[in-house]
Amino acid sequence: MLDATTRSGGTATASPRATTATSAPAARTGISARATRILLSPWSRLSLLVLLLVSAASAVLLFQPQKLLVHGWPPHLGGAAAALAYAVAYGLCTVAFVPRPLLNLAAGALLGSSLGLGAALAGTVLGAGIAFCLGRVLGQEALRPLLRGKWLKAADGQLSRHGFRSMLAARLFPGVPFAAANYCAAVSRMSLPAFLLATALGSIPNTAAYVVAGARASTPTSPAFLIALACIAVPGLAGAVVAWRKRNRLRAR
Repeated sequence: MLDATTRSGGTATASPRATTATSAPAARTGISARATRILLSPWSRLSLLVLLLVSAASAVLLFQPQKLLVHGWPPHLGGAAAALAYAVAYGLCTVAFVPRPLLNLAAGALLGSSLGLGAALAGTVLGAGIAFCLGRVLGQEALRPLLRGKWLKAADGQLSRHGFRSMLAARLFPGVPFAAANYCAAVSRMSLPAFLLATALGSIPNTAAYVVAGARASTPTSPAFLIALACIAVPGLAGAVVAWRKRNRLRAR
């Protein structure tokens, strides 16, 4: 039997058994470290984000939350509890790319103007915050090196340096998709508090118009319903005109 060490000419030599026992934990540690680096790499996190968003969108297609407009709100929920539940559901649905106009109309139809507006705004901020945090944690590190085009760099610089006013304008302007604004802000260096405050303030006019329209849909000739429709149509038309003029200017160059 070999000893742990054998001495030959005053030199200590480790036995094969001791060498194997020492190298095995080191090999396992190296494999674990490599696996951890791969799992936490920017592209792995971005893949996880894409998987989460696809799963959320698939769940919406499967469960069809828009059926609430037909079947109504669960009868055991009412008042503040219904508003809170709807705000949470609203936020999760926006992350899954459910159109906000539909959710705003449903808020008014199910909860009325006052509660519906509060629930819709709370859900808007919640959904935007969830999307921002997901994009910042899982997507920013992978996507920032891809910001090489002139337009992408300009948008990133605008959001990074003037985050609050840029996001406020994006929320007020009806032509900017909600989800796109969320993830663009997440990839930029914009702060979360400025993003949430701009989202809350900028979403009030458009959200209020849709909620009131949903609450008064049963009386389409009422002044409140007609004013709400005007508040929806006029900004949309103005946004379309601005986008058309900018497109023509770009073509002229």
